[in-house]
Amino acid sequence: MTRVDPGTPGTSASPVVGVALPVPEPWGPYLQAMRTGYGEDRARHIPTHITLMPPTPVAPEQLSPLRRHLAEVAATHPRFEVLLRGTGTFRPVSDVVYVQVAQGVSSCERLERAVRAGPVSRTLDFPYHPHVTLVHDQPAPVLDRAFAELEAFTCQFTASSFRIYQHGGDEVWRRVEDYQLTG
Repeated sequence: MTRVDPGTPGTSASPVVGVALPVPEPWGPYLQAMRTGYGEDRARHIPTHITLMPPTPVAPEQLSPLRRHLAEVAATHPRFEVLLRGTGTFRPVSDVVYVQVAQGVSSCERLERAVRAGPVSRTLDFPYHPHVTLVHDQPAPVLDRAFAELEAFTCQFTASSFRIYQHGGDEVWRRVEDYQLTG
């Protein structure tokens, strides 16, 4: 495990955390720059990732049990290959364009279920679908442009860890801890 100072917490009453697989360099920074270029200024503070647990308010006393649980999950799940290829969209249900996870879907699904089976309960608004968001809540022409511009995008990497982030209440997601997949 790698521990990182979470910086300024959101509120002491209910910090907001998220758990995700980071997309490594050079692809993570590239996709983050593309997302920012599509008009999502907030993307400057959202590292490129595949979500395992979406933003979730957590009582302060749940943070330590959650972190212990995440360490146990990492110890029981092996590294796996991820292939990102092409674009997809959730429209018309949600104005989102994303890069598709073409390989590693079942491993992401197993990790997501294990993460959410811990001390923090989180109901999902939609069924889990691993992906890397490119554009969210932008006008239709921007969504269409992102879909077309990255339809030939492809990259491959080994998912060797996942990460817990904490939202600082200032639109910045800060890395709290990395968990190495060693199962």
